[in-house]
Amino acid sequence: MAEATTATLEEDDLVTFSAFLENRPPSQHLTKIKNLFVQTRAPTGDESLTLATPDLQLHCSSEQCNGLRFFRYSDGDKSVHKGTAFTYLTYLCSNCKNRLKIFSLYARLDDSTTNSSNGSGLKFGETPAFGPATPNRLLKLFEADRDLFLKGRQCENHDLGIGALVYYRRVVENHKDRIIDEIIKVCEKVRTPAEMIERLQVAKKENQFSKAVEGIKDAIPESLLIDGHNPLTLLYAALSKGVHAKTDEQCLELARDIRLVLAELSERLVLALKDEDELKTAVSRLLKS
Repeated sequence: MAEATTATLEEDDLVTFSAFLENRPPSQHLTKIKNLFVQTRAPTGDESLTLATPDLQLHCSSEQCNGLRFFRYSDGDKSVHKGTAFTYLTYLCSNCKNRLKIFSLYARLDDSTTNSSNGSGLKFGETPAFGPATPNRLLKLFEADRDLFLKGRQCENHDLGIGALVYYRRVVENHKDRIIDEIIKVCEKVRTPAEMIERLQVAKKENQFSKAVEGIKDAIPESLLIDGHNPLTLLYAALSKGVHAKTDEQCLELARDIRLVLAELSERLVLALKDEDELKTAVSRLLKS
């Protein structure tokens, strides 16, 4: 009975191979994996141990999919030699059959487990890069600096808080004018008072981010408020925190907050402009009828 209990606890401590491939970032420590290997039988009747290739649920960035889809193994050496494997596994989106996901892996049979299918694994890398997809609406906001933003995203995905915060800060400060321009577009669409637009124009000319935000803390359309707050004020509150005075964990938390506010702001900017255009079209149709 004691041996059975130990085996059960051992299994509970392991992650599945699919969860490892889907959710674990590269370059981390060796991970204990359940059902990492399978026994296969050759036409000659000989049995051998190979890597398992479970179906995965990953984000597909194709225009046809643009969402979570099943990816299935399509290529790569699954063979195991002397209890270890160094390989690349290629997965293909089963929906559009266009997008690929490639993993660079090390796997080994773990003698300390009671199940011959279990082992340990390490991801050397993967392409496209690990992490949830970044909305295109958000990347469009930063144009030429989208690569810098994505570097910050990768730092965040790998729990590198200081790096993520520095990248996000640089991108936001570089694109202060662009963000304010988009807010002005919404103001003009929803017929905001001219005085508010003038204050936004003045803030756009201000070089210091802090002074720009101070001048427009209450000059923003209601449709762009996030939980009743000016998103630029929220961003400044996070960006003004000194990196040197914070731990890496604290910087990581700030970086995530900044990304979430930016993503919500970009979504609201697009929706505000879209809703106004749709309303104008509806009014025009009604007048014609």
